[in-house]
Amino acid sequence: MAAAAERVPGEAPAGYTALAVKFGPRQRSPHCLLVKEHRVREGTGTGAAHPPRRTLFVLNVPPYCSRESLSRLFFSCGPVQSVDICDKPEIGEKTETLKSKFFNLKTTKGFRVAYVVFRSPAGVQAAKALSQGGPLLISTESHPVKTGISKWIASYAASVVDREELKAEVDAFMQDYDKQIAEEEAKAAEEEGVPDEEGWVKVTRKGRKPGLPRTEAANLRLLERERRKRARKELLNFYAWQHRETKREHIAQLRKKFEEDKQRIALMRAQRKFRPY
Repeated sequence: MAAAAERVPGEAPAGYTALAVKFGPRQRSPHCLLVKEHRVREGTGTGAAHPPRRTLFVLNVPPYCSRESLSRLFFSCGPVQSVDICDKPEIGEKTETLKSKFFNLKTTKGFRVAYVVFRSPAGVQAAKALSQGGPLLISTESHPVKTGISKWIASYAASVVDREELKAEVDAFMQDYDKQIAEEEAKAAEEEGVPDEEGWVKVTRKGRKPGLPRTEAANLRLLERERRKRARKELLNFYAWQHRETKREHIAQLRKKFEEDKQRIALMRAQRKFRPY
């Protein structure tokens, strides 16, 4: 029985190339980045953001390695068009979304993956050939990576919001939102009253009786209607004492009404406005 093939520690998995990198020259043990050419399966999109043959897929990216660091690492292989760092590999084509500088910010922790897009396919092959050389340095004297208190100061300075930039981003978002709403309303107006393939007509709330905003008076009427509905459901005169109390209250109301009618007739006689016919 043939023995199962075992992977030697430090060896890259099948299809990947291991690139040794160091944070700085004083670091003794290197860190390995696993790289390979990015390929898109058929039926998952054309890969406009990460085009095939020009995109290098990078695994095991450390937290201190930024987009600028990766761009400098692979700059010797050819001009770098863009660098995208994600929490996990993307499935299918990446959708173009508007990136916000102030909202929906995600803090990525741990090791990540990256997509390095070169301007020519030769850059991917040159990047894979870097494994034959020595370890690459992420932090150098000309381009140091900020750590410690300098990193905290830079993070605090970046957290201060610029009012003009925030206002411009909010205005741009609202313009896109208004444009989207206008397009949806125009599409709904075109489809209103038009039957579909099966003959059904879509009915919207913008018909003959559109929904009216709820006011305070409408809320009071609704509460009164609910109170009356609950009162009708209650059991009336179920017990003998309830029956006696109901009769007593009815007689008291008749007596009260009788006295009020007597006072009103007396007042009308005093004012000589009593006209029975």
